[in-house]
Amino acid sequence: MSGLVAVARVGGVAHLELNRPEALNAWTPELGRELLARLREAAQDPAVRAILVTGAGRAFSAGADVKNPREYTPNGEPDLSTRLREIYNPIVTTIRGAPKPVVGAIQGAAAGLGCSLALSCDLLLAGESAYLLLAFVHLGVIPDAGSSWFLAERVGAVRAAQLMMLGERLPAARALEWGLVNDVVPDDALRDSALALATRLAEGPTVALANMKRALASAAQAGLAAHLELEATLQQAQAGTADYAEGVAAFKEKRRAAFRGT
Repeated sequence: MSGLVAVARVGGVAHLELNRPEALNAWTPELGRELLARLREAAQDPAVRAILVTGAGRAFSAGADVKNPREYTPNGEPDLSTRLREIYNPIVTTIRGAPKPVVGAIQGAAAGLGCSLALSCDLLLAGESAYLLLAFVHLGVIPDAGSSWFLAERVGAVRAAQLMMLGERLPAARALEWGLVNDVVPDDALRDSALALATRLAEGPTVALANMKRALASAAQAGLAAHLELEATLQQAQAGTADYAEGVAAFKEKRRAAFRGT
Protein backbone atom coordinates (compact mmCIF):
# COMPACT_ATOMS: atom_id res chain seq x y z
CA MET A 1 0.00 0.00 0.00
CA SER A 2 1.19 3.51 -0.85
CA GLY A 3 0.06 5.37 2.27
CA LEU A 4 -2.64 7.26 0.39
CA VAL A 5 -4.98 6.02 3.11
CA ALA A 6 -3.60 6.16 6.63
CA VAL A 7 -4.87 3.49 9.01
CA ALA A 8 -4.96 3.55 12.80
CA ARG A 9 -6.62 1.29 15.35
CA VAL A 10 -8.11 2.85 18.46
CA GLY A 11 -9.70 0.08 20.50
CA GLY A 12 -12.41 -1.43 18.33
CA VAL A 13 -12.36 1.49 15.85
CA ALA A 14 -10.53 1.30 12.53
CA HIS A 15 -9.69 4.88 11.56
CA LEU A 16 -9.16 5.32 7.81
CA GLU A 17 -7.93 8.72 6.67
CA LEU A 18 -7.58 9.97 3.10
CA ASN A 19 -3.97 11.09 2.98
CA ARG A 20 -3.31 13.45 0.06
CA PRO A 21 -3.61 16.72 2.00
CA GLU A 22 -1.42 18.59 -0.50
CA ALA A 23 -4.12 17.89 -3.12
CA LEU A 24 -7.09 18.36 -0.76
CA ASN A 25 -7.39 14.55 -0.76
CA ALA A 26 -8.45 14.53 -4.40
CA TRP A 27 -9.06 11.01 -5.65
CA THR A 28 -6.79 9.10 -7.97
CA PRO A 29 -7.44 5.48 -8.95
CA GLU A 30 -4.59 4.50 -6.63
CA LEU A 31 -6.20 6.24 -3.67
CA GLY A 32 -9.54 4.64 -4.53
CA ARG A 33 -8.08 1.15 -4.75
CA GLU A 34 -6.28 1.57 -1.44
CA LEU A 35 -9.41 2.90 0.28
CA LEU A 36 -11.43 -0.01 -1.09
CA ALA A 37 -8.88 -2.52 0.18
CA ARG A 38 -8.73 -0.92 3.62
CA LEU A 39 -12.51 -0.77 3.89
CA ARG A 40 -12.84 -4.42 2.95
CA GLU A 41 -10.22 -5.39 5.52
CA ALA A 42 -11.96 -3.42 8.26
CA ALA A 43 -15.39 -4.72 7.29
CA GLN A 44 -14.18 -8.33 7.51
CA ASP A 45 -12.03 -8.00 10.64
CA PRO A 46 -13.99 -9.30 13.66
CA ALA A 47 -11.84 -7.18 15.97
CA VAL A 48 -13.07 -4.01 14.24
CA ARG A 49 -16.45 -2.98 15.63
CA ALA A 50 -16.78 0.44 13.97
CA ILE A 51 -15.07 2.33 11.14
CA LEU A 52 -14.19 6.03 11.07
CA VAL A 53 -13.47 7.78 7.75
CA THR A 54 -11.75 11.19 7.72
CA GLY A 55 -9.58 13.35 5.49
CA ALA A 56 -6.17 14.77 6.36
CA GLY A 57 -5.51 18.49 6.23
CA ARG A 58 -7.98 21.28 5.56
CA ALA A 59 -10.44 19.34 3.40
CA PHE A 60 -12.20 16.01 3.57
CA SER A 61 -11.89 15.53 -0.19
CA ALA A 62 -12.07 17.82 -3.22
CA GLY A 63 -13.36 14.95 -5.39
CA ALA A 64 -11.72 13.32 -8.38
CA ASP A 65 -8.33 14.67 -9.38
CA VAL A 66 -8.99 16.10 -12.84
CA LYS A 67 -5.24 16.27 -13.42
CA ASN A 68 -5.16 12.47 -13.43
CA PRO A 69 -5.27 11.27 -17.06
CA ARG A 70 -8.38 9.42 -18.20
CA GLU A 71 -8.33 6.12 -20.03
CA TYR A 72 -10.14 5.93 -23.37
CA THR A 73 -12.80 3.57 -24.71
CA PRO A 74 -12.27 1.60 -27.95
CA ASN A 75 -14.21 4.30 -29.85
CA GLY A 76 -11.79 6.98 -28.63
CA GLU A 77 -14.00 8.66 -26.02
CA PRO A 78 -12.82 9.36 -22.45
CA ASP A 79 -13.71 6.43 -20.23
CA LEU A 80 -15.95 7.89 -17.53
CA SER A 81 -17.44 4.66 -16.24
CA THR A 82 -14.81 1.94 -15.69
CA ARG A 83 -13.33 3.53 -12.57
CA LEU A 84 -16.86 3.89 -11.19
CA ARG A 85 -17.68 0.23 -11.78
CA GLU A 86 -14.34 -1.19 -10.64
CA ILE A 87 -13.31 1.14 -7.80
CA TYR A 88 -15.63 3.91 -6.67
CA ASN A 89 -19.01 2.18 -6.70
CA PRO A 90 -17.60 -0.84 -4.81
CA ILE A 91 -16.39 1.58 -2.10
CA VAL A 92 -19.98 2.74 -1.62
CA THR A 93 -21.40 -0.78 -1.59
CA THR A 94 -18.68 -1.96 0.82
CA ILE A 95 -19.60 0.79 3.29
CA ARG A 96 -23.31 0.15 2.95
CA GLY A 97 -22.82 -3.62 3.27
CA ALA A 98 -20.29 -3.55 6.13
CA PRO A 99 -21.73 -5.41 9.16
CA LYS A 100 -20.67 -2.57 11.45
CA PRO A 101 -21.33 1.17 11.66
CA VAL A 102 -19.29 3.59 9.56
CA VAL A 103 -18.84 7.16 10.82
CA GLY A 104 -17.68 9.97 8.55
CA ALA A 105 -16.22 13.31 9.65
CA ILE A 106 -15.85 16.14 7.16
CA GLN A 107 -14.07 19.49 7.25
CA GLY A 108 -13.66 21.95 4.40
CA ALA A 109 -14.70 20.56 1.03
CA ALA A 110 -16.60 17.31 0.66
CA ALA A 111 -16.97 17.59 -3.10
CA GLY A 112 -17.71 15.18 -5.92
CA LEU A 113 -16.54 11.72 -4.96
CA GLY A 114 -15.77 13.12 -1.51
CA CYS A 115 -19.42 14.06 -1.13
CA SER A 116 -20.50 10.58 -2.26
CA LEU A 117 -18.13 8.98 0.25
CA ALA A 118 -19.41 11.18 3.06
CA LEU A 119 -23.07 10.51 2.27
CA SER A 120 -22.48 6.75 2.12
CA CYS A 121 -21.50 6.67 5.82
CA ASP A 122 -24.05 5.62 8.44
CA LEU A 123 -23.49 8.70 10.61
CA LEU A 124 -21.82 11.92 9.48
CA LEU A 125 -20.32 14.73 11.53
CA ALA A 126 -19.32 18.06 10.01
CA GLY A 127 -16.94 20.74 11.17
CA GLU A 128 -18.18 24.30 10.95
CA SER A 129 -16.00 24.88 7.87
CA ALA A 130 -17.44 21.90 6.01
CA TYR A 131 -19.57 22.07 2.91
CA LEU A 132 -20.99 19.59 0.45
CA LEU A 133 -20.52 20.32 -3.24
CA LEU A 134 -21.60 18.53 -6.39
CA ALA A 135 -19.86 20.58 -9.08
CA PHE A 136 -20.35 17.99 -11.84
CA VAL A 137 -22.65 20.33 -13.77
CA HIS A 138 -19.70 22.69 -14.29
CA LEU A 139 -17.90 19.85 -16.10
CA GLY A 140 -20.92 18.86 -18.19
CA VAL A 141 -21.42 15.50 -16.46
CA ILE A 142 -23.68 14.05 -13.75
CA PRO A 143 -23.10 13.31 -10.04
CA ASP A 144 -22.05 9.70 -9.52
CA ALA A 145 -20.91 7.09 -6.97
CA GLY A 146 -24.36 7.16 -5.38
CA SER A 147 -24.65 10.87 -4.61
CA SER A 148 -27.85 11.32 -6.63
CA TRP A 149 -29.37 8.32 -4.80
CA PHE A 150 -28.47 9.55 -1.33
CA LEU A 151 -29.68 13.07 -2.06
CA ALA A 152 -33.03 11.96 -3.47
CA GLU A 153 -33.45 9.60 -0.52
CA ARG A 154 -32.68 12.17 2.16
CA VAL A 155 -33.69 15.62 0.93
CA GLY A 156 -36.18 14.90 -1.84
CA ALA A 157 -36.14 15.61 -5.56
CA VAL A 158 -36.55 19.39 -5.34
CA ARG A 159 -33.55 20.02 -3.10
CA ALA A 160 -31.53 17.28 -4.81
CA ALA A 161 -32.12 18.98 -8.17
CA GLN A 162 -31.02 22.30 -6.66
CA LEU A 163 -27.71 20.84 -5.48
CA MET A 164 -27.08 18.85 -8.65
CA MET A 165 -28.20 21.33 -11.30
CA LEU A 166 -26.81 24.52 -9.76
CA GLY A 167 -23.59 23.02 -8.40
CA GLU A 168 -23.49 25.35 -5.41
CA ARG A 169 -21.96 24.76 -1.99
CA LEU A 170 -24.19 23.50 0.81
CA PRO A 171 -22.67 24.80 4.09
CA ALA A 172 -22.55 22.54 7.13
CA ALA A 173 -25.28 24.39 9.02
CA ARG A 174 -27.73 24.03 6.15
CA ALA A 175 -26.69 20.42 5.58
CA LEU A 176 -27.68 19.79 9.20
CA GLU A 177 -31.00 21.57 8.68
CA TRP A 178 -31.67 19.46 5.59
CA GLY A 179 -30.80 16.20 7.36
CA LEU A 180 -27.61 15.36 5.45
CA VAL A 181 -25.33 15.44 8.50
CA ASN A 182 -26.01 14.36 12.07
CA ASP A 183 -24.24 17.18 13.87
CA VAL A 184 -22.01 20.21 13.32
CA VAL A 185 -19.12 20.84 15.72
CA PRO A 186 -16.21 23.30 15.85
CA ASP A 187 -13.44 22.30 13.47
CA ASP A 188 -10.94 21.86 16.28
CA ALA A 189 -13.29 19.44 18.03
CA LEU A 190 -14.26 17.43 14.93
CA ARG A 191 -11.70 14.64 15.16
CA ASP A 192 -12.23 14.00 18.87
CA SER A 193 -16.02 14.14 18.48
CA ALA A 194 -15.94 11.70 15.59
CA LEU A 195 -13.66 9.27 17.41
CA ALA A 196 -15.88 9.47 20.50
CA LEU A 197 -18.93 8.68 18.38
CA ALA A 198 -17.20 5.77 16.63
CA THR A 199 -15.98 4.45 19.99
CA ARG A 200 -19.50 4.64 21.41
CA LEU A 201 -20.75 2.58 18.49
CA ALA A 202 -17.84 0.13 18.80
CA GLU A 203 -18.87 -0.48 22.40
CA GLY A 204 -22.48 -1.12 21.38
CA PRO A 205 -24.34 -4.33 20.43
CA THR A 206 -22.52 -5.22 17.22
CA VAL A 207 -25.01 -7.74 15.88
CA ALA A 208 -27.96 -5.43 16.52
CA LEU A 209 -26.20 -2.51 14.86
CA ALA A 210 -25.40 -4.64 11.81
CA ASN A 211 -29.03 -5.74 11.59
CA MET A 212 -30.17 -2.12 11.86
CA LYS A 213 -28.05 -1.39 8.79
CA ARG A 214 -29.61 -4.32 6.95
CA ALA A 215 -33.12 -3.21 7.87
CA LEU A 216 -32.50 0.36 6.78
CA ALA A 217 -30.94 -0.84 3.54
CA SER A 218 -33.99 -2.97 2.85
CA ALA A 219 -36.34 -0.09 3.61
CA ALA A 220 -34.55 2.73 1.82
CA GLN A 221 -31.70 1.42 -0.34
CA ALA A 222 -32.79 -1.86 -1.86
CA GLY A 223 -32.18 -0.53 -5.38
CA LEU A 224 -28.83 1.15 -4.69
CA ALA A 225 -26.68 -1.31 -6.67
CA ALA A 226 -28.84 -0.95 -9.77
CA HIS A 227 -28.78 2.83 -9.38
CA LEU A 228 -24.98 2.87 -9.18
CA GLU A 229 -24.86 0.96 -12.47
CA LEU A 230 -27.33 3.41 -14.03
CA GLU A 231 -25.19 6.37 -12.92
CA ALA A 232 -22.12 4.79 -14.53
CA THR A 233 -23.99 4.21 -17.78
CA LEU A 234 -25.38 7.74 -17.82
CA GLN A 235 -21.98 9.18 -16.95
CA GLN A 236 -20.42 7.52 -19.98
CA ALA A 237 -23.10 9.07 -22.19
CA GLN A 238 -21.46 12.49 -21.69
CA ALA A 239 -17.97 11.34 -22.67
CA GLY A 240 -18.24 12.31 -26.33
CA THR A 241 -20.02 15.62 -25.88
CA ALA A 242 -18.50 18.98 -26.69
CA ASP A 243 -19.82 20.22 -23.36
CA TYR A 244 -17.75 17.69 -21.41
CA ALA A 245 -14.59 18.63 -23.30
CA GLU A 246 -15.32 22.31 -22.69
CA GLY A 247 -16.11 21.74 -19.01
CA VAL A 248 -12.81 19.97 -18.36
CA ALA A 249 -10.84 22.56 -20.31
CA ALA A 250 -12.54 25.43 -18.46
CA PHE A 251 -11.87 23.81 -15.09
CA LYS A 252 -8.18 23.37 -15.84
CA GLU A 253 -7.93 26.93 -17.19
CA LYS A 254 -9.90 28.35 -14.21
CA ARG A 255 -12.49 30.06 -16.37
CA ARG A 256 -16.25 29.88 -16.83
CA ALA A 257 -17.33 27.16 -19.26
CA ALA A 258 -19.22 28.12 -22.40
CA PHE A 259 -21.61 25.21 -22.88
CA ARG A 260 -23.41 24.72 -26.20
CA GLY A 261 -25.74 21.86 -25.29
CA THR A 262 -23.98 19.38 -27.59
